Amino acid sequence: MIKVLFVCMGNICRSPTAEGVFTNQVQQEGLSEQIYVDSAGTHNYNIGKAPDLRSQATALQHGIDISQLVARQVIAADLVEFDYILAMDRGNLQILHSLCTSENKHKIHLFLSFASELNVQEVPDPYVGKEGFEYVFNLVETASRGLLAEIS
Repeated sequence: MIKVLFVCMGNICRSPTAEGVFTNQVQQEGLSEQIYVDSAGTHNYNIGKAPDLRSQATALQHGIDISQLVARQVIAADLVEFDYILAMDRGNLQILHSLCTSENKHKIHLFLSFASELNVQEVPDPYVGKEGFEYVFNLVETASRGLLAEIS
């Protein structure tokens, strides 16, 4: 079983969107028994909350229901247990590296490193950012395809 963890700051916009999109792609490829998917935040702002309603609406417009996901914070065990730990931006990447032992740092990547054709390195935060939820969804969808190809 390969375990994939998507990480953003609060786990209500970017990382649950990535969890939903990637899970959908994994299911479509018939790989649900081989790949486990989860998401978490580096901060504790939203523990126990559902994804942002705008993230939910955007995902649902694409046939993906993320309404049942629940925000949680990254814990030390995640950094050992997961095979791919994918940060949405450099700030969260840096936090993950600071929490991680040297033997597990190779697991941590910027998520968009799996979508080099985009020529974008970070998934912007649509909660407060200038880029919208649809833009984030599209970035996540492209990177998810690249990640799935890498894992396959």
